[in-house]
Amino acid sequence: MVPRPPFHEPLSRLATWSGRLALFALAVAGLSVVVVRSDLLEVGPALAAFAAALALAGLAVLLAFAAFVRIWQHGHAGFGRALGGFVLGCALLVYPAYLGYRAISLPALTDITSDPADPPPFVALAGQRPPNRRAYPGPAAAARQKTAYPDLVPLEEDIAPQEAYRIVLGLVIRRKWQVVDAHPPGGARRDGTVEAIARSPIMGLRDDVVIRIRPAAGGTTIDMRSASRFGPHDFGANAARIRSLFDDIDDAVGNLPPESAAPEKKPPAKRPTPRTPPR
Repeated sequence: MVPRPPFHEPLSRLATWSGRLALFALAVAGLSVVVVRSDLLEVGPALAAFAAALALAGLAVLLAFAAFVRIWQHGHAGFGRALGGFVLGCALLVYPAYLGYRAISLPALTDITSDPADPPPFVALAGQRPPNRRAYPGPAAAARQKTAYPDLVPLEEDIAPQEAYRIVLGLVIRRKWQVVDAHPPGGARRDGTVEAIARSPIMGLRDDVVIRIRPAAGGTTIDMRSASRFGPHDFGANAARIRSLFDDIDDAVGNLPPESAAPEKKPPAKRPTPRTPPR
């Protein structure tokens, strides 16, 4: 008796294409991130490629759902491929979905500062910013910022400006921000400034940062401005960056030894003793 060949369930084409599209979307997304981080091409085309990868990931998820239905109804093979396409597609869409939620819940701002009335200006970084994003947006943006981030105010510290500058510069370097320009307080420039470039965690997009260290009565006032170069929305990243740095400055000041925690005070000048004229 001739043995029967084993029976194989037909493979679902929907499941196959779901897996393929998910893998292709992962490759395109990874390539776009590498392009942006390595400065191989302009940011615009790379972001367009990343958006296309997200669209492919969404399509892979939809095809996976369709494949699940077909497999359930007709008993086709390919459940593992459909599941792989679904999981990989969802993994690519999770973070963009979170950003979408942030975009809905937060105002469309790209330039945030702790002092909207007198924002620290970009000087060394001004030439690297788009022409329409060099100056602070103005009162309308300040009003929206105040509503969304009422906690962002100038940071007052009871330490000498030189000590505050040392702490700020050290924290900027520790964060691996690219320092473009730094001037300590004092001399002809009364305010100290640090200008640096920070990069977003995934895409590596450049955000510009300027920190101002200003001498104040009995201590130092620290202000910060963080502004995105691209896109209509920062998704709250600039405000979070300012909060994080201010918290670390506060912690660093709190850990200073007592003799460094207060600004140096000059002793009052002695008045000359008046001489009694001879009679």
